[in-house]
Amino acid sequence: MEEKIALVTGASRGIGSQIAKTLAKKNIFVVVNYSGSKEKAEQTAEEIINAGGKAVVYGCDISDFYATEDMVKEIVKQYGRLDILINNAGITKDNLIMRMSEADFDRVIEVNLKGAFNTIHAAARQMIRQKSGKIASVSGVLGNAGQANYAAAKAGIIGLTKTIAREFAGRNIQVNAVAPGFIETDMTEKLSDTIREQATQQIPMKKFGHPEDVAEAVAFLTSDAASYITGQV
Repeated sequence: MEEKIALVTGASRGIGSQIAKTLAKKNIFVVVNYSGSKEKAEQTAEEIINAGGKAVVYGCDISDFYATEDMVKEIVKQYGRLDILINNAGITKDNLIMRMSEADFDRVIEVNLKGAFNTIHAAARQMIRQKSGKIASVSGVLGNAGQANYAAAKAGIIGLTKTIAREFAGRNIQVNAVAPGFIETDMTEKLSDTIREQATQQIPMKKFGHPEDVAEAVAFLTSDAASYITGQV
């Protein structure tokens, strides 16, 4: 079997880093994408290599359409294929809607939603050529006060996922989304005790999840075992 190649965006930390490490354990060559955290991305790749896996790092702001296209072209040029795309990259610029600037709203949409479009658009041609591919995106269902931009972007990913799943189904490409909820990462560490308590009360398990929980779900959806699952959240 040919070695599978995966691109994980925003893989320098948190959920993305864990997804990269989990895929690598399943003998998948991982491209660890980062935008601003080169050192952390290299640390993720180093952990993968030290554990016997294969990984490289690639810096690219996925909100840049042409830079993203160049990244995917370079991956295909270097490794001959692209089998798995994980849209994980995301940023927050929280504020109540009446205090949120247009720039902060736009930037979150550019990275979290348009970034997913950019990577899918760039990867689609190669996956169609291969007649196979797996795409998974980290999305969101519930809105949170002070996160109108973030919630809008993540909800948009659900519509993007369901539509592209229909477009690509006949090409043997599965497209799904994972809505993790509250996960213990450096992003959620910034939450106040009050917000953490309120969030915990909404969770049936009464606790935050861990990146490993999300990574295993993503690994399943991008495996051959999920070849009949598409357009799902």
